[in-house]
Amino acid sequence: MEPKNGIVWNADPIMFHIGEWSVRWYGLLYALGFVAGIYIITKMFKREGVNKDLVDSLFLFVVIGTVIGARLGHVFFYDWGYYSKHPVEIIKIWHGGLASHGGAIGIFLMGWLWSKKYKKSILWTADRVVVPAALAGAFIRTGNLINSEIYGTAASVPWAFTFIREDNIPRHPTQIYEALAYLLIFAFLMYMYWKTDIRLKEGKLFGWFMLLVFGFRFFVEFLKVDQSAFEAHMALNMGQLLSIPLALTGLFFVLWKPKKA
Repeated sequence: MEPKNGIVWNADPIMFHIGEWSVRWYGLLYALGFVAGIYIITKMFKREGVNKDLVDSLFLFVVIGTVIGARLGHVFFYDWGYYSKHPVEIIKIWHGGLASHGGAIGIFLMGWLWSKKYKKSILWTADRVVVPAALAGAFIRTGNLINSEIYGTAASVPWAFTFIREDNIPRHPTQIYEALAYLLIFAFLMYMYWKTDIRLKEGKLFGWFMLLVFGFRFFVEFLKVDQSAFEAHMALNMGQLLSIPLALTGLFFVLWKPKKA
């Protein structure tokens, strides 16, 4: 039976094959997020007179924090029942399974280690890393769209997507909702960094990022299908429970008045 409304979506997640290996759109978009991050951070460091050679080391720390944090976030927050019985699968990232909340925590922890090593304030580092991170979030959610994953609940709106690879039900394209939101947040943070003096007020850009990204994440979760079976009987799903403390952390730094700018 053909869906009565919306857009039929059946994108191929694989760009092309190299022998037995497949190159996926999701991987490309994930990598583009890092490339864009390097470019933006380089521009920031140049503006502030910071040694541009530090960009490479910061990039390495962020990549490690993102990948390990996102993977462990998925393992412990969403599917520990499976991975506790199959621990070898934890390292098989190519099988899928990354959680943005874990990635955010991983980036912050690795950012703290980088800041300690290079004698920078963790808030100074966080203020700069979160700007391209918002753009990377938009890229990643676009990759989720191509993969026909992390979609929404059944919907009758004209822009509903029917993910043929999953079922024949028109659904909220929550991947697009999130991608657009993160793109707007990225534009807001870029404007604040380049056009105002907020970069001189440590913790403010970080605060706005956490408040806006995870505040939006909390509300969009109401429209999303649960990622794990155990969430079915929860008043708030795991994504919302994890978003609350992160959004409140952001609100604290937005309202916080440091002693010295």
